[in-house]
Amino acid sequence: MKTTITTDGIDQGAHSRHWHETIARAYFPLDLTFRRPETFDGTLTSWTLGQVSLSRLTSDALMYRRLPKHFREPGPEEFLVTLPAKSEVRFTQGGSEIRGNPGCFFMERSHEPYEFSHAEHADLWVMKLSSALLGGRIRAPDRFCSLQFDATNGANGLFVDMVHLIPQRYDAMTEETRTTVGRQLVDLLALAIQSDERVLTSGASTVRAAHLARIEGFVRRNLMDPDLGPDEVAAGCGISVRYLHELLRDTNTTLGQWIRDTRLQAAMEDLQNAGDRRSIGEIAYSRGFPDQAQFSRAFRARFGVTPSEARGRG
Repeated sequence: MKTTITTDGIDQGAHSRHWHETIARAYFPLDLTFRRPETFDGTLTSWTLGQVSLSRLTSDALMYRRLPKHFREPGPEEFLVTLPAKSEVRFTQGGSEIRGNPGCFFMERSHEPYEFSHAEHADLWVMKLSSALLGGRIRAPDRFCSLQFDATNGANGLFVDMVHLIPQRYDAMTEETRTTVGRQLVDLLALAIQSDERVLTSGASTVRAAHLARIEGFVRRNLMDPDLGPDEVAAGCGISVRYLHELLRDTNTTLGQWIRDTRLQAAMEDLQNAGDRRSIGEIAYSRGFPDQAQFSRAFRARFGVTPSEARGRG
């Protein structure tokens, strides 16, 4: 679905309230501070791509604040990926500051306070996706919220090119195609993040981070193997089991937990893909669950719904 919301035609005195409501619906609740509330103008167009949304936001100078009060209510954690197309934007979260200009992108985490502002009229592309969706492809994606990524080179450039191309092709896509494109956009984002050289050196030595990236890739490529465990992963990555556990010690999760969560998230995406005609049992087996009953129990414990209910919501 494509929607456009604008302050055009809205009573001037209601622009502030209207924009608060628009932002909350498109992303999540934020406190807004307007430089000139009496003359503020903005337009937001959104495109739905299955579990992913893409939007283009143009507006006058503004500051957005995500405060603790906004995430006291239970709900899934989400990420916004912002690509400035015009003017500098300032973003602070977790003690880090980014001053982003056209030609970059960066991520905002919904469950931690932040400030986002632009002093001039801005034009922004914003991608919204769940932490679970990105976490199924990258371990602990929140660790990348302090980085600014170059949007002009390699995989990063491919990701940005796809963002710009989607609106041009959107009307000609079926809903099934849009869902598939949404997943592919997340895949490109994950590829862009993992291919950035600084990711290998952020918060750890190059060697340790390179091993962790290799572990993540090996696990995702071998989810179908029901016997996937420390011995198989260590052998596949050319390290000892002892060193494997040492590498994972600082990630706040065990290998078994990470494999299980990755399998379940991949199965959820399969079930919500309208183009996937396989039975629930076939999907479970392809994601490393030979016992369908065990899969159903683990799935319900993880997501709060049965596999059949998840398929019905896709």
